Amino acid sequence: STCACVEYYGKALESLIKQVKIMSIHGKMKHKRNKIFTEFRKLPGGILVCTDVMARGIDIPEVHWVLQYDPPSSASAFVHRCGRTARIGNVGSALVFLLPMEESYINFLSINQKCPMQEMKPQTNVLDFLPKLKSMALADRAVFEKGMKAFVSYVQAYAKHECNLIFRIKDLDFASLAKGFALLKMPKMPELRGKCFPDFTPVTVNTDSISFKDKNREKQRQKQLEQQR
Repeated sequence: STCACVEYYGKALESLIKQVKIMSIHGKMKHKRNKIFTEFRKLPGGILVCTDVMARGIDIPEVHWVLQYDPPSSASAFVHRCGRTARIGNVGSALVFLLPMEESYINFLSINQKCPMQEMKPQTNVLDFLPKLKSMALADRAVFEKGMKAFVSYVQAYAKHECNLIFRIKDLDFASLAKGFALLKMPKMPELRGKCFPDFTPVTVNTDSISFKDKNREKQRQKQLEQQR
């Protein structure tokens, strides 16, 4: 749903999935968008992590799966997203991830878009990649900061969802969400003010000590820290 989530999860997938081309695209890229889109269309296979900038008006041949990590803000956007697969007589699948508290969205789509859906049972043999993501964040400040920005943007987007009777921010389990983003600590943001999270354990490391792998960025950060001191 957000550019920050695309940046974070695109980076994560690049490290976690080998021998598969991972590309990312979102609205803030502007000039690079056409180049990435053209390159992806030519690939024999791969994964494109994207916002709704790719939900309609584009044609990529032979898309087998559309995975909707975030439920779209409007019912019509859901159908447009699904329409990226099974084009011109081909067969494809579309999946949307929903929390138990969000399941009434299925009835909403059925009534609003005449779109029947089937439940896919959760997979049982899922590998836990979160420790590796945490290690990546501890080793590179760029990953740590991307994760924090992605979490904040996700919560803000959730709060603005068009179906706010179904997607209620007050029902969100922020501790579980933070674990899912492999955060090292909870960010400071208005939505979390005054709340306690006993189910979330922050790392014992002082996150200010995490440095950028990019030496120029780290040099600049150290300069700013010196000025602040």
